[in-house]
Amino acid sequence: MRKTILALSILALTATAVAAKPPLRDIKSIDDAVFDVAVADQIRKKCPDISARLLRALSMYQSVRTEARKLGYSDDEIEAYADSDAEKARMKARGAAYFKANGVVTSDPQSYCALGRKEIEKSSRIGSLLRVK
Repeated sequence: MRKTILALSILALTATAVAAKPPLRDIKSIDDAVFDVAVADQIRKKCPDISARLLRALSMYQSVRTEARKLGYSDDEIEAYADSDAEKARMKARGAAYFKANGVVTSDPQSYCALGRKEIEKSSRIGSLLRVK
């Protein structure tokens, strides 16, 4: 009886460990995709010469949702991540650091344009979401 209880306890602990999912922010492929969309969105909003490739952005959005679902996240968990004020603030801070590291001056729209063109030229994921008007 003791061995059965011990075995069931171990099984329960193992199942709990397997069922525990990391926060979506800790899944690099998902977090990086969300970041790239956020950066591309800021570039297209700040640069008058660049627009968004909306179909590509929507396709990426669907891919991220599909990946999260395959990892066992519910639509509610995905929405909670997307709508979280803390996550939005974290992405904003991460974006500010990225822009600064890439020479963007927030008061200069042309610096956003220069970064956008650079991303387009190097065919980065950010660049794939943008086009020069």
